[in-house]
Amino acid sequence: MYTINDLLDLSKTIAAPLFGGKTYPWEILADINDYIIALGSTLPEEEYEKRGENVWIARDAEVFPSAYIGSPCIIDHGAQVRHCAFIRGSAIVGKNAVVGNSTELKNVILFDNVQTPHYNYVGDSILGYKAHMGAGSITSNVKSDKTLVVIKNGDELIETGRKKVGAILGDCVEIGCNSVLNPGTVLGRRASVYPTSCVRGVVPEDGIYKAKDDIVIRK
Repeated sequence: MYTINDLLDLSKTIAAPLFGGKTYPWEILADINDYIIALGSTLPEEEYEKRGENVWIARDAEVFPSAYIGSPCIIDHGAQVRHCAFIRGSAIVGKNAVVGNSTELKNVILFDNVQTPHYNYVGDSILGYKAHMGAGSITSNVKSDKTLVVIKNGDELIETGRKKVGAILGDCVEIGCNSVLNPGTVLGRRASVYPTSCVRGVVPEDGIYKAKDDIVIRK
């Protein structure tokens, strides 16, 4: 329930080739930086404007003057980057995606139509097609003891080999306002999380996370 094929529609991102030959989504986190630089140099100049070093922005995207965009970064067609957004680098913002006011991104892929619209932090994470993070919801990407992140699904443990892994959101996931997704959280397609939740581990496809021991499957 947490492989790339289980979670993500690769036709909905410019980063699809990056996932080739991989099994789990978090395996691509180490390669985002280099992929952006390689892909950016191939993007057509009539569609994408290069701004500074290794930053490519689609000419029909809307980027507010107060937004900061670090290198490397690709902002795809129709995306909107709003007031005081802080894109630290190694970020792909998909088609028609929204990066909202005071939202911070770092080492992430936002698939097409993703919304991170208000006061979100998204680091070392992948957000699938049409995933939505409510206001104030964040991904926590480093454990408090700084040990390597492990994906936990009941008694099953999958080693990521990485110190920094945020969250993997499958297609059409909904995260409630002011929720925290702890390191290594995985949410299956169409899963949803109640507001002010503290989520850890795997939430299955169509799961509704109400509390740690209260996850129901949407009918």
